[in-house]
Formats: sequence, structure tokens, C-alpha cells
Amino acid sequence: MARFMPKSLARRVIDMVDVDSDKWTQYAAAQRWPLSWVYAREGRKLAAWEAQVAQDFDATLLVSHDEAALLQQRVPQARDKIRAFENGVDADYFSPDREYANPFPAGRQGVVFTGAMDYWPNIDAVTWFAERIFPAVREVVPDAQFSIVGSRPSDAVLALARLPGIVVTGTVPDVRPYLAHAACAVAPLRVARGVQNKVLEAMAMACPVVVTRQAAEGIRAEAGRDFLLVQDESAFARAVVAQLQAPARAGHARDRILQNYDWARNLNTINPLFELAQALPSVLETCTA
Repeated sequence: MARFMPKSLARRVIDMVDVDSDKWTQYAAAQRWPLSWVYAREGRKLAAWEAQVAQDFDATLLVSHDEAALLQQRVPQARDKIRAFENGVDADYFSPDREYANPFPAGRQGVVFTGAMDYWPNIDAVTWFAERIFPAVREVVPDAQFSIVGSRPSDAVLALARLPGIVVTGTVPDVRPYLAHAACAVAPLRVARGVQNKVLEAMAMACPVVVTRQAAEGIRAEAGRDFLLVQDESAFARAVVAQLQAPARAGHARDRILQNYDWARNLNTINPLFELAQALPSVLETCTA
């Protein structure tokens, strides 16, 4: 939409959210030709456009300090105009203190993934977990159930329901009951950019969450305390088994959300960007702090 913003405006601010070109480059590395060529070209074209926009606009916002640092590195001539505007979580809505009906059958121990299930990185994530990690979990905890919760599941995702212990829900009216009653949430993403709201929402619900490096990127929280960071399939399986064998809520993770991802506070950091133009330098300093 940047091309439709008239240059005559007194202030032009863009929220890119992610350095999306890097995601397309990741896609290229994960796909076969000809899709690998298509995605690589898209990555190059989008990177050039991101650089142009960052130079043209008065301020460019990214969803995390990691994303902002990546774009600053790519577009050093616009470095002083690129800053982070972090996501927030409605912590009152995503509250573990309410009563939620248990969506898991009696005798089942829940492991949950939430997200749009027609999105390729999510499809890749649940497929990898279901086929390569969850069988090892079930060997130790036979009553474990992996629920894939999200709208528009692709055919590849629907096919996973044929595997033992795996449920594909499709669209549900509310994801909170799954997070409230699961022993843990998982974010086994291998391709990602920005900040994963699914991780923030699980943390807000005090649901222990096991994440890959890609899923944890950009989240201001402490690995080993606020979430469990794993590096490979066997470590992932061990971490999930540990949560199933000794279920416990992660109140400290919710505390981290309240500390770093309060919507009201985070939104206030961008309000001054739309005030008088002479205030812009000091505003950018505030966004950096």
C-alpha cells in the first residue's frame, strides 16, 4: 500500500511488521524448483521495495527489535528512521483465571498448536512435529493428544488426523480452552519472521510453550523460564514429554507478557509519530528506548 501514500502528506509512517522479503528467501531454500526460483525472485524484488520505502517514508516500524535491526542492516542510509513497534496481547481476554470447558477427551493429555492452517510455515511446522516428533512423545506418554487448532486446514494438515493421537479441529469459536487445558503448546516453526502471536497468547494463558529458534525470534522473554527453547527433534520430544509428565502452569510467562506486551503501553509509543513534524527526531528516540 506504500505506493498509494501521496508524498505531499505532512507525515508518512509505515508499519511493515516484518522484513517479509527474508521470509520469501527462506521459502526459496525450503522448496524445489520452480517454486524455489519464484520465491527467490520475490525475495529479491521485495527487498528492493522495502529499502526504497524505508528511505522514502518519515518513519518505518517493525514488530520487534530484531526485525528493526535486520532492516537497519539492509538499509543503513535509513537507519535513523527505522524503529520497533512491538505487538501486544489482550491479557484480560487471554486470561488463565477464567473457567474454560475442557476440549480434550477424558484421559487425554493435550498438546496444542494454534494458527491459520492454510499458511505454509504453519503447515510445515505441524507436519514436522506430527511425523517426526510426536511419535517419540507417544512412545513415552501413550495418552498424549496433539490438537491442531486453526481455520482452513489444508489437505496436508487434514491428512495428519489419520496418525495416532492427532486431532485437526478446523475453525473453533475460541482457542483459549485448548491453551487453558493443554499440558503445553508447541511452536515448531522452521520458517518464520517477526513475532509469533501464537507464542505470546500461550504465554498470556500461562500455558508452557515449547518453541524452535525461529518461533522465539523477536520475543522479549527468557528462554528456559518463559518458554522452552529446543534445537532438534529429540530435544523437542523430551521437552514435550517433560511437560506431559509434570504439568504445571507458567505464571512467570504471563508476567512477562504483562511487562512487555501490554497493548495500551505499546500503542502509546507511536502516537507522537503523528504529531508535528519537528517532533520526529525525539519521537524516534522514544521508540528506541
